[in-house]
Amino acid sequence: MSNRGNVEAIQRIPSAARVSIDAKTVVRLVAENFPDLAGLPVTPVTESGWDNHTFRVGKEFKARLPASVTYISQSDKEVAWLPKLAPYIPIQIPVPVGKGRPGHGYPFHWSVWRWIDGETLNAARPGDRIALSEDIARFLNALLRCPTNGAPLAGPDNFYRGGDLGVYDQQTRECLARLTGIIDAERLAAIWREALSTHWERPPVWVHGDVAAGNLVMFNDKLRAVIDFGSSACGDPACDLVVNWTLFDRAAHARFRQLYNADAATWARARGWCLWKAVLVMAENLDSESVRARELAVLNELVSDTDHIGSGQTGK
Repeated sequence: MSNRGNVEAIQRIPSAARVSIDAKTVVRLVAENFPDLAGLPVTPVTESGWDNHTFRVGKEFKARLPASVTYISQSDKEVAWLPKLAPYIPIQIPVPVGKGRPGHGYPFHWSVWRWIDGETLNAARPGDRIALSEDIARFLNALLRCPTNGAPLAGPDNFYRGGDLGVYDQQTRECLARLTGIIDAERLAAIWREALSTHWERPPVWVHGDVAAGNLVMFNDKLRAVIDFGSSACGDPACDLVVNWTLFDRAAHARFRQLYNADAATWARARGWCLWKAVLVMAENLDSESVRARELAVLNELVSDTDHIGSGQTGK
């Protein structure tokens, strides 16, 4: 599909209304669909995420309920594929228990999963960023080796994570124009053009699609698990390398590059994925000083990293 076709496909995705749900409804759904879990306390988790409403069920389980029709296929994919990926992954990933039916006013199929103890990286900041970079590189390298036969390809359902970065060309250019005077739009536009000039020319590999602080579970200052595979698919792994600029300090940044052996073209596309998300979030939150500062720091890291690559000090 051409870039124009991809953009049109995204525009056809309906802006689905979000469905709310409370703990009392989840209690009824659990009792009806999972009788063995009936009577366990049900409480909303602190960080539920956007795609799913998440509730803890007792001490050992959690219920995840898609927040809109947009995310139903993602949930189904996780239930079907995570058990197949688990034997190849060196750290914990979510383990499904089963699927539940709609009911009691909630309109979608949903799922129950094993609970994973720990806190997301948003809540538990590790002191050792190098160790974190090593653990994430180990996880991503394992994903590269997972069998892909019959696996879903990048597309509208996962917002093209692992697909053609050109899908977001128009949106990125509009954001850069809007942010002119706030960011170094000219330098960043050059980074964007470089990213679009390269393409993944190997067989598709598994990508997580959203390796971010909210999806990394820490326990005793170590990475215990990676969660939320809703954006996973098979394609170009460049989108998973955004953590290089969003989570790591300079030493961890260098260690991650040592352990994840990507070529220069893949790193260029990774910078493109990082740039797209940062300018989009920034452009949509210009009234928030904290968001502006956070995304500006990421964009400055991209520019600085490009300067180092140009001088031959880093990169591959």
